[in-house]
Amino acid sequence: MSLSRSCRCAFLQKLPQALAPFLHYDRAIVSEMLAIAVPLIFSNILQQFYNTVDAFVLGHYADQENFAAIGIASAVMNLFLFAIIGSCTGISVLFAQLYGRKDFRRFRNGHFQAFALGLGATAILSAVAIAVLPSLLHAVQVPDSLFAYVHRYLFFIFLGMPASFLYNLYSAVLRSVDRTRAILLILSVSVAVNLALDIWFIRDLHLGVTGAAVATVISQCLSALLSFLYLRKMSPALLFRKKDCRFDKALLQKTAHFACVTGFHQSGLYIGKLLVQAVVNGAGTPIIAAYTATTRIEGFANSFGDSGAAATSVVTAHQYGARNRARVEASYRASFLLLGVLGLVCSVIMYFTAGRTISLLVDPGYTDAFTNAVDYLKIVSLYYVFCFTGNTFAGYFDGIGRVNIPVCGALSHITMRLILSWLFLADAGLAAVAHATGIGWIWVNLFWGWIKQKYNKKDM
Repeated sequence: MSLSRSCRCAFLQKLPQALAPFLHYDRAIVSEMLAIAVPLIFSNILQQFYNTVDAFVLGHYADQENFAAIGIASAVMNLFLFAIIGSCTGISVLFAQLYGRKDFRRFRNGHFQAFALGLGATAILSAVAIAVLPSLLHAVQVPDSLFAYVHRYLFFIFLGMPASFLYNLYSAVLRSVDRTRAILLILSVSVAVNLALDIWFIRDLHLGVTGAAVATVISQCLSALLSFLYLRKMSPALLFRKKDCRFDKALLQKTAHFACVTGFHQSGLYIGKLLVQAVVNGAGTPIIAAYTATTRIEGFANSFGDSGAAATSVVTAHQYGARNRARVEASYRASFLLLGVLGLVCSVIMYFTAGRTISLLVDPGYTDAFTNAVDYLKIVSLYYVFCFTGNTFAGYFDGIGRVNIPVCGALSHITMRLILSWLFLADAGLAAVAHATGIGWIWVNLFWGWIKQKYNKKDM
């Protein structure tokens, strides 16, 4: 007993010393991080609405086949979309490093190379996706009654992928130089236009999923155009000129590396989530309905953590580009403190409002689905702080250019989550998936923390 008490006393004595680095933070860095993160949070939440506008309008003004088709099509579309978004996330880190170094000549040259490489790759991806679309839809077992609807929607979406890339590329440029409020404004305009066009095409012209797809592509083209016009007006020094249009082998290789690794990161995570969904799909309709509801709620909660990770990567990249090691570490500590606190707040809110938030999506009369959804949300909320602190590590490693480390951690997390869910879902229900998710977050924090400690020792 006395030995146990002495161990606890020793731990409590060392605890303040362990936490001290995180309690002494650089206010300037915290302010910069918040200035980047807050508009990104609202942008990510708005993006959630952007993704549901088509389904909302089709659900009200089209038949059941059109509505069902949009659900299947969205799952296929997101696989390609996340690859584009992920690639541009990696490019934004490279831009932020060059911006922190005040190397605007290489910034513009990197912008040109990312533009040329990315647009070419996206055009090829678009052509290939359209060519294999029928085979792809057969592979995911789209019902014959919905095949034509899903095919029409995805044909136009894939045709418009270059516009999606351009918007995400310009967003990467804006994010790398702390212009996240401009991203929020442009996205707001795009969402409003998309909603207006959806209503016109679907309700008035009765174009169904074709109208939804065309509205999405037009709004993406508008987003890309507005982003370009904003940069030309407010930051012309960031746009490449004729003399910048040349290929630098070293910078091109680095750009391709960052883009490919982070693109694989995002698409790999999405594939992993689809596999978890496949495991859940074998557990019956109530479990499927419960999991569908909780993933929608988690999507909003994750917007905060994802925005924190993006802000961390940009601020860290600025300091890393300026070769200021002390402020790189200060960025990490500030992010860990902010996201840790935010994660605790989200955990408390999710736990105590689980019943009310689930009731917005699942009728309490469906007892099995409602109970499973509430139980899942309460359990996973207990782990959420580890999700947020994990975003600190991911943003930090991205910021210093070690983009392969977040990929390894994220893939190991999703693998552990998939295996544990598969093993215990039959016995424990949806609670097994919640615990599997939380255990994966704890593991990835330990993994990234161990790697960071090794980097710190190497630097010393």
